[in-house]
Amino acid sequence: MHVRHDPDAPAGEQIGFEDFLKVDIRIGTVLAAEEFPEARKPSYRLRIDFGPVIGVKKSCAQIAVNYHPDELVGRQIAAVVNFPPRQIGPAMSEVLTLGFADAAGEVVLFAPDTRVPEGSRLF
Repeated sequence: MHVRHDPDAPAGEQIGFEDFLKVDIRIGTVLAAEEFPEARKPSYRLRIDFGPVIGVKKSCAQIAVNYHPDELVGRQIAAVVNFPPRQIGPAMSEVLTLGFADAAGEVVLFAPDTRVPEGSRLF
């Protein structure tokens, strides 16, 4: 599946509310961020705490253009936590970190404006 990051792209295929509920999007706090030089695009390997139910998960995120590892630690971010793990080069990504494309097409993280409990689910 190819996802367009173009703001002028047409809306996606219509789905039912039941389909939306299948996607488990949670808030987690970044515990660690390190450079991931093996990735094709500037990326970081993240460890994210999603609270006691989901736990700490790993993610590979193409966010190095807009963020520095030090500013990510302690930040809350949104991720899909119920996709199967995916091998990204030598690293395993267990969750899909969510973001939007900025004007240059680089990822800006999706996050709450106010701190919420780790593991809070989007509804």
